[in-house]
Amino acid sequence: MTITPDDFRRTLDQVRASLGEVVVGQAQVIDELLLSLLAGGHVLLEGVPGVGKTLLVRSVATALGLEMSRIQFTPDLMPADVVGTEVLSDAAGGMRFDFRPGPVFGQVVLADEVNRATPKTQSALLQAMEEAQVTVARRTHALPRPFFVLATQNPIEMEGTYPLPEAQLDRFLMKITVSAPGLADLLAIVDRTTSGERRPVARAASPEQVLAMQALVREVPVAPHLRELIGKLVLATHPAGDGSPPLVRRVVRHGASPRAAQGLALAAKARALSRGRVHVSEDDIRALAPSVLRHRILIGFEGDADGVTSDQVVRDVLTAVKA
Repeated sequence: MTITPDDFRRTLDQVRASLGEVVVGQAQVIDELLLSLLAGGHVLLEGVPGVGKTLLVRSVATALGLEMSRIQFTPDLMPADVVGTEVLSDAAGGMRFDFRPGPVFGQVVLADEVNRATPKTQSALLQAMEEAQVTVARRTHALPRPFFVLATQNPIEMEGTYPLPEAQLDRFLMKITVSAPGLADLLAIVDRTTSGERRPVARAASPEQVLAMQALVREVPVAPHLRELIGKLVLATHPAGDGSPPLVRRVVRHGASPRAAQGLALAAKARALSRGRVHVSEDDIRALAPSVLRHRILIGFEGDADGVTSDQVVRDVLTAVKA
């Protein structure tokens, strides 16, 4: 199936409209979430409980016509509960081991409250997110396409949570912060959720369309000076990197990885198509840099003591690096 840039934008607008009937506010969150999925990436949604993270993920799966699977992460969850396990069964030719797929075998996998599980269980998603396959008992099993992990997490300072390992964080294309609603949005939420009838999510796309849109994203060109801008932004997040601002050299322990440059380029391509352009602009890159970089920057002890956040570091980097 092939798709044109006009079809891309039209379909994306339909998906946004479908989600807007159910999810109140959060327009930027929805936009960045969809751009990440169309760029072929996974998303980490962070926010306090009750701001609609799980509802948003469920609604996205329905609007895109994708099969959803949910994993409720808890401290006692084991890796086999995520990826599946080999089960001994009685067959005609004797006893044999059969593979029982776990809940990771879905097109949209909701990893709910992912930071409530131990790092051992969190790491069960590493191969799935990087290679779209899992290996159990020396046998490799492909995951369905398209495949997205949409994880929700509560802020780390809340009781009973475990920080995600750096290798796990790096596999998320974006970390999107879901903020609490304002008064107008809060009243609209109360009105919609306490009335007699709940609005359904209308299906606005198909899995085939999603795959075609992902393929089109990769065809969008990036000018050489903008590729250089992406590289400079990523290098500037490293304390010893070229062009890193003083704040980075003072408080950052580790900067963003090459995956950040790859993800930022793909996300910028998706944003360009969503706005009716077939080429990436500098604005596309700068608008998405905070969500792509924030979770890949590790703040050191001095920065933690001063209350410096990765968002502050990204703002300094964007100011320091010119096209």
